[in-house]
Amino acid sequence: MDKKELDRLTVGIGTALDELLEVAQLRAGQILVVGCSTSEIQGERIGHAGNMEIAAAVFKGIMPRLQEKQIFLAVQGCEHINRSLVVEEECAQKYNLEIVNVLPHLRAGGGFATYCYEHFQSPVMVEGIGAHAGIDIGDTFIGMHLRRVAVPVRVSINTLGQAHLSMARTRPRLIGGERARYIC
Repeated sequence: MDKKELDRLTVGIGTALDELLEVAQLRAGQILVVGCSTSEIQGERIGHAGNMEIAAAVFKGIMPRLQEKQIFLAVQGCEHINRSLVVEEECAQKYNLEIVNVLPHLRAGGGFATYCYEHFQSPVMVEGIGAHAGIDIGDTFIGMHLRRVAVPVRVSINTLGQAHLSMARTRPRLIGGERARYIC
C-alpha cells in the first residue's frame, strides 16, 4: 500500500472509533479490544500476508484517541497464539489478568498484535479479557473477549481497506422477572 492508502486507513479507523466511543460511552480505565487482520485489509486471506505498515497505520488511528480518554487497548493475536491479547501491564494489574508466556510475531500473533507489543510502554500477554467494547477488522472473532452481553454498533464505515469492519459495545445483563425495572 502506498502512503495515501495508509493515511486513508488511519483516518477511516479513527472515524469508526470516534463513532463507537460516542455510542459506547467508555470511561477512563475501561477496555477496548481490537482484533485486526492486516492481511484482510489488503484483500488477502486472513493470516497469510501480515503487514507492519498497515498495522502502524491502524495503530496511529486508534492509540492517540484511547490515550486521550485513558482507555486501555487490548489487542487480540491470532489463533496460533490461542487468541491471547497484548495489554499494558497496568491493565493486567487493574483487572487481575493472568499473564501468559508468548511473544507475538508476524507469523504467529499477526501484524497488529506484533506492532502493538513493540509500541506499548510495558506490554504483557494475557489469555483472556472481558472488554467493554470492541472492534473487529477482518472477521477475527473478538467475541470471546467481550463481556457477556455484546450489542452490535453500526457506524458509517463498514470496511477498512478490503476488510469487513464490525463493532460492539457491552452492557450489564438484565436480570429479574416481570416486575423488574432496568436502567439501560
